[in-house]
Amino acid sequence: MTDSALKVFEALKWASSFLKENDRDANAGEILLQHFLNQTRSMLLANLHDELSEADFGRFKAAVELHAEGTPIQYIIGSEEFYGRTFYVNEEVLIPRPETEELIYYTLRKLPAIFKKDQKLRLADIGTGSGAIAITMKLEETNLLVSATDIAEPSLEVARGNAKALGAEVQFRQGDLLLPFIEQNEKVDILLSNPPYIPIDDQKSMSVVVTGHEPHRALFAGSDGLDFYRRFMEQLPRVMNLPGLIGFEVGTGQGRAVADMLLRTFPAAKVSVENDINGKDRMVFAALQ
Repeated sequence: MTDSALKVFEALKWASSFLKENDRDANAGEILLQHFLNQTRSMLLANLHDELSEADFGRFKAAVELHAEGTPIQYIIGSEEFYGRTFYVNEEVLIPRPETEELIYYTLRKLPAIFKKDQKLRLADIGTGSGAIAITMKLEETNLLVSATDIAEPSLEVARGNAKALGAEVQFRQGDLLLPFIEQNEKVDILLSNPPYIPIDDQKSMSVVVTGHEPHRALFAGSDGLDFYRRFMEQLPRVMNLPGLIGFEVGTGQGRAVADMLLRTFPAAKVSVENDINGKDRMVFAALQ
């Protein structure tokens, strides 16, 4: 296709057709062109008959082709929306998902029933990645003292950048799961985590958009996907205050297994499995008394 004097609607039509041919979402072109033209969707639709410069179309075409090959849109444009805020992302971090927004939503709803009003609470986000959970919790509940860990320093660099850009005071620490807290003999009141939970064999049936680009350390967790939850159970009693709240994101069908682990670890806890907006078990909480 020629690059000269193309109108916006012609570029979008080409992208839609090209992406369909490559088994990608046809609407991805619209998102990419919004990014390159720095326009909202309504602005883009109002300007469908505007001509694209050769430079703009060249960048757009390259991005569409990159996505067709499997690169996620979020890594191409460098950001993703989460809980109404824009988070920078790259291939060192998992792309924040809408399901994880529900982990935030349920946590915020549960806090008043467990803790006293205006109590200074310590929250830890384990395996923070882009920092989406830790930063969002700090911005939604400004009284929280928030720390976040990740085993990978490149992921923490992304998280620190997001915290600075969004004005969130979060302490980031490099380390494996809860070891940064255990080593300092520190306790927390709230612990949240969206750990890796995909069984390793599922990789064969997953889209290359995910497996070819998102960090495997943030995706896969042994033969049944539960390896990280087992490790959490060994460490949690050493860091949790009473009362306390633990909240995990889990994979579909894992809710009951993780709930049972928490009950074995904390027999007096009130454990609940919460479904996401699609009716799938997605979050497990333990209210510790």
